Amino acid sequence: MSGLRDILLALAALGAATAGFTALSLAMERHWEQLHGRGAPLPVRARRGLRHAGTVGLLVSLASCIALRGAAQGWVAWAGVLTLAGITLVLVLGYAPRGVARLGWGAAALALLALAAVLAPALLA
Repeated sequence: MSGLRDILLALAALGAATAGFTALSLAMERHWEQLHGRGAPLPVRARRGLRHAGTVGLLVSLASCIALRGAAQGWVAWAGVLTLAGITLVLVLGYAPRGVARLGWGAAALALLALAAVLAPALLA
């Protein structure tokens, strides 16, 4: 069971980091315009919400890595997860910028499902 828990925590960390970076990238005018068209204004409330969502995603990713590897190695694992999530986002933004929203929603769903699967036994006991 521990092996499955580790896989789910790793998926949660990667999904949350990818969703967090996606939200933070969409909080920038350039990437917002790539998705919504040139000259599309980025509302202040949307920018603030995207920044908060990105921060929460990265913190959930960090918490998942620490739960997976412990306090000392969790930070190192998180650096690797951030690198993988960042490279994924850069590739999507470079080659398919209109797909970035789908990437973000898919990654967030993956993180939520993986965390739910990890936490469900503890909540049901």
